[in-house]
Amino acid sequence: MEYLPIFADLKRRPCLVVGGNDIAWRKTRMLLNAGADVRVIADNLSSEFQVAIDDARVTFIGTQFSPTDLDGIFLAIAATDRKAINALVYQSANQRQVLVNVVDDTQRCSFIVPSIIDRSPIIVAVSSSGKAPVLARLVREQLEAILPQHLGKMATIAGRFRARLASKVTSFSSRRRFWEQAFTGRFSSLIASGQEQAAEQELEQLSNGVESAGEVALIGAGPGDAGLLTLRALQLMQQADVVLYDYLVSDDVMALVRRDAELVCVGKKAGFHSVPQEQTNKLIVQYASQGKRVVRLKGGDPFVFGRGGEELEVLFDEGIPFQVVPGITAAAGATAYAGIPLTHRDYAQTAMFITGHLKPDGSALDWSTLARGNQTLVIYMGLMNSLEIQRQLVKHGRTESTPIAIIERGSQPSQTVFKGQLHELAELAKKASSPSLIVVGEVVTLSEKLHWFGQQEQHLHNSTDKQAVVKLA
Repeated sequence: MEYLPIFADLKRRPCLVVGGNDIAWRKTRMLLNAGADVRVIADNLSSEFQVAIDDARVTFIGTQFSPTDLDGIFLAIAATDRKAINALVYQSANQRQVLVNVVDDTQRCSFIVPSIIDRSPIIVAVSSSGKAPVLARLVREQLEAILPQHLGKMATIAGRFRARLASKVTSFSSRRRFWEQAFTGRFSSLIASGQEQAAEQELEQLSNGVESAGEVALIGAGPGDAGLLTLRALQLMQQADVVLYDYLVSDDVMALVRRDAELVCVGKKAGFHSVPQEQTNKLIVQYASQGKRVVRLKGGDPFVFGRGGEELEVLFDEGIPFQVVPGITAAAGATAYAGIPLTHRDYAQTAMFITGHLKPDGSALDWSTLARGNQTLVIYMGLMNSLEIQRQLVKHGRTESTPIAIIERGSQPSQTVFKGQLHELAELAKKASSPSLIVVGEVVTLSEKLHWFGQQEQHLHNSTDKQAVVKLA
């Protein structure tokens, strides 16, 4: 983050604008709308400036800028067509620790002016940190189209009701739930239709019966790319009081969780400390019993080797309401980002998903079925048992030359794909780290044609070693 986005209170604060052209006027108009005490220096003033000066809305200082004009100034804007003057304003402001913006010169800006969506008191600011102002404007235009005009009125009425609500509803989580219900329900509809009195009555009625029962959302976070989250998952993550998450949930996904939510890591990753499943179950019940909205966030899909069903059984027994939001499982997400289709009519007519957590003798799995040809085998959590997997598949009929891939951190910017043949699986596994997914089958060869995520680079280790490493640039 190159700039800290802040909203400054400019009411009655002295602000200096150097320049009298149309661009300078647009900046001045913005400052006036924020209640600033605007002073201008220019040797040539536009008609808009003349009118504002005549109406005493802007104070005219003079025609020549002097560094002393910045004494006592809160912020300054230079918008002349003379680089030397703009540079002098910047240098002088910096020496006095005065915030300064030189129009169209990011290098001479201690603050930048974002594109603004004004639904006062709701203000949305969009910035590209000076890199692509046209793109920022296009984003602003899209937001303008989806943010209703009545947002400001809704916020104003809500502001008037806050003190009354606090006296009636003492729990912070209950008050937050009240506002979420109001802003997405009939209160919002009444404001949109101009029925402000009825809207205030609706708030009063809602405050008499705020629901305080806890609930749990079991959410699949997908393989790592935050763009693969479902809309429903994002909505619930933004409403959560508490989030219990696994190591497999990526940082990009965690960044989308409600900022003031309590975050509780319960592990679930090879080589890392994990909270025992029984303790995780108790934590979920404990938080929900306190009337909180709990999100149980799992990598991939919670019902695919995620023990989500076990957690929901506990909630059912405790009488706690819950809902499930599916996620894209790693077998579908990671392989897609690696350019490996799970099925292809020329290579594989079936796909099988298994867990690599094996019993010592491997007796839990029907290896003769798993080793059949013309199918794709996807193995979760198989790195630690890769040698046994390799032996069993070859023993039961899968050829040693069968193409394989190990996808590390699938769908994430750090994704790495290790490729080789079945007889090399155990050696390749030594190069990979968790979380990784093992793919066995001829479909792996299609990644040469179908890779699309990032730039693929292959490195053959030597003339006899046919394994390859595929990394994102």
